[in-house]
Amino acid sequence: MKDSPIYIFNPDHDLALASNEENYMPPASARQMATDLAVLPAWYAESGSRVLAASAYNAEFLRERLAPFSGERRIELITPPELSANAESDFIPWGWNRSLRKKLTTWGTPRSALPTDEKLDELRRLSHRSQAVDLLPRLQQDANFCGSSACLFTKEEQKRYVEAHERCVLKAPFSGSGKGLNWCKGVFTPAVANWCARVGTAQGGVIGEPAYRKTEDFAMEFFSDGAGNVRFAGYSLFRTGSSGMYEGSLLNTDERIESTLARYVPIDSIRNLRQRLLEEISARFGPVYTGYLGVDMMICRFDESPEYRIHPCVEVNLRMNMGVAARLLYDRYLSDTTEGVFQISCHTTEGEALNAHREMEFAHPLQTEGGRIRTGYLPLTPVTKHTLYRAWILCKPVENYCCPPKA
Repeated sequence: MKDSPIYIFNPDHDLALASNEENYMPPASARQMATDLAVLPAWYAESGSRVLAASAYNAEFLRERLAPFSGERRIELITPPELSANAESDFIPWGWNRSLRKKLTTWGTPRSALPTDEKLDELRRLSHRSQAVDLLPRLQQDANFCGSSACLFTKEEQKRYVEAHERCVLKAPFSGSGKGLNWCKGVFTPAVANWCARVGTAQGGVIGEPAYRKTEDFAMEFFSDGAGNVRFAGYSLFRTGSSGMYEGSLLNTDERIESTLARYVPIDSIRNLRQRLLEEISARFGPVYTGYLGVDMMICRFDESPEYRIHPCVEVNLRMNMGVAARLLYDRYLSDTTEGVFQISCHTTEGEALNAHREMEFAHPLQTEGGRIRTGYLPLTPVTKHTLYRAWILCKPVENYCCPPKA
């Protein structure tokens, strides 16, 4: 009989996937994020699971913060030194890559309990942005859809693409969450050329996409059982900055998110897209991948009719993602009459995160009813004077809710 599954938050996954090296060393910022947010999976893990994290202050934090919502849910922590005694556990990371596998074996996990080279190679192939390039035209079902993209392998292809578009974005093939992007304005500058050469040498080329007038960022989230069966897991409505970096997600019902999208495009187009994606994902990823995945999309504005259209495949995140986390947070912890935001905040100096945390805790005291949040601020990870990254949610009743300022 297998031991309870172990969840791992490894936010450097996209970078490690690009490197594809067992001994890859993530940058200091990614290591800091992994440490500060190590217990984030406790909020979306299945009951009876364990989360890989240092135990002392993390365990105390979870006992205090999960208590009002625990009910029948049971989450425990496990530390790296304890892994050698848990050879029969399934691991559920943010995403699988060679670097993570090497780390787990270093901590005593037998290689036989981890994905094979062949499995990791296939997952990496399916995580390449070329999958989104190929999938995009298969999802554009009528005039309510838009979008184009191209794989650019040579300097000549990259130069022609940039110069053919007044504005476009070049993307590293292995990247996500708004990273690995280079925005261009019709000129193939030396800086753009050097970036393409660097990315192309490491990853075999770049992806090109026109720049669109975006109105909304959203995603459809799915779960694949690895045996070809895929189910719809919910919608994600999120916010990105001017550079495309992820900033936060709305916490709300699928029905309310659908209503927001329906202000722009026919609801039938959204639902038909969801069904089409179920078919495509089941065939393309279903037999290989086990876990949550998301397809990022946009509502774009045009000067001609129809004014608003769906870009149905900006990228495919073949891993756990913040949109799924937001979906599960809402479904498990918020009252039906409440909505809010889920956000990851980055702070640059020690003490800054702790001050922001204390200010929000004072200004927005948490109120619960029946084991559900009605209003207020809830930190999802511990905040100390050394913290630089924090995960949190802020909620208000639906009728009074307005998006809070960025923190």
